[in-house]
Amino acid sequence: MIGSGYVGLVSGACFSDFGHEVVCVDKDEGKIAALKAGRMPIFEPGLDSLVARNVEAGRLSFTTDLAAGVSSADAVFIAVGTPTRADDGHADLSYVYAAAEEIGQAIGTFTVVVDKSTVPVGTGDEVERIIRETNPSADFAVVSNPEFLREGAAIGDFKHPDRIVIGSEDERALQVMRELYRPLFLGGKSPIIEMSRRSAELTKYAGNAFLATKITFINEVADLCEKVGGDVRDVARGIGLDNRIGSKFLNAGPGYGGSCFPKDTLALLKTAQDYEAPQRIVEAVVGVNDERKRAMGRKVIAACGGDVQGKRVAVLGLTFKPNTDDMRDSPSISIIGTLQEAGAEVAACDPEGVEQARALLDRVTYCKTPWEAVEGASAAVIVTEWDAYRALDLGRLKSLLAEPVLVDLRNVYERDTVEAAGLRYVAVGR
Repeated sequence: MIGSGYVGLVSGACFSDFGHEVVCVDKDEGKIAALKAGRMPIFEPGLDSLVARNVEAGRLSFTTDLAAGVSSADAVFIAVGTPTRADDGHADLSYVYAAAEEIGQAIGTFTVVVDKSTVPVGTGDEVERIIRETNPSADFAVVSNPEFLREGAAIGDFKHPDRIVIGSEDERALQVMRELYRPLFLGGKSPIIEMSRRSAELTKYAGNAFLATKITFINEVADLCEKVGGDVRDVARGIGLDNRIGSKFLNAGPGYGGSCFPKDTLALLKTAQDYEAPQRIVEAVVGVNDERKRAMGRKVIAACGGDVQGKRVAVLGLTFKPNTDDMRDSPSISIIGTLQEAGAEVAACDPEGVEQARALLDRVTYCKTPWEAVEGASAAVIVTEWDAYRALDLGRLKSLLAEPVLVDLRNVYERDTVEAAGLRYVAVGR
């Protein structure tokens, strides 16, 4: 498993839990040293115990030596980062291609090289070309096997997936992949879907773009609900029970963020432009989502009477979702930026994301508890729906706030309950 970040580490640990022998490779010596000492580089519920169990069993190990890990492997997974390039929005594939070159130098007998990283259509072709150019005599096949892991629920997603997508037309490679995933489809569970490599590459982007579209759609419906006096929760329930639509990803909020949706929608748009096949719906989704995050900052300002100059605003939750420390493209970044531009002093807390946030957000007072953050604030703002913020003592909240305002951007609370505690309640689409 080349790359011991989120995808590589979770996938490697889960494969080892199936009984496979897994070597996780990473060039970051500090990360590998920490993993050998049992310290996880990311926060993911249950990951530390899963890793420890399989290390102890001798099925999972860590190294910086790619050649040693690859030379005797039946399958080599490329699970390195593919961040958005700053200059043009394309996926940065330099880590993927560097890994491919090193794999070409190290492989011996027939090896399946698996693109696990999220990569644009045609990347598998280039990986194949690089390996072939590096080692003309190599016996290998390149497979696309996109991941569908949700941060905060990744282990469950890996072990109980809706489907396993394998992109290859090489029968030897397909046999290896079927054996790797065999524990997941025994008894008809978690079907394997085999398709061409390019179709598999596109499946990941299309799936994430569609989910991003659902989120953005319900957020715009929420805006309409506020104008006409509807409740977006009722609307979402009403359409979500239609099995053609489904109820997931219909929770109105401050917009999507994280490691996948923002990056993957941009990469899909760039690919579409390259092939002159415009994706106008996805273009609209990206634009609306970017604007929504700043609009949520303005919503907070409005809740404070239209002026936050010199006022303290408490932000509860910084990560893009609960149960992760991931701050990538989190709505909190734009919301806090908008508040600061309007002159607010921001105090914030998060159960896991503070250290990551420090690298991205300046002039923020970071607090250990929500009570420390809200003391003297003109509003408390729920940005991330951590369990720790779902049952706050509303009476205590009112007593600590300078102005009794609760802005609930995740619709965690009921209006009657909040107002009964003497707080003014501002929600989304309600």
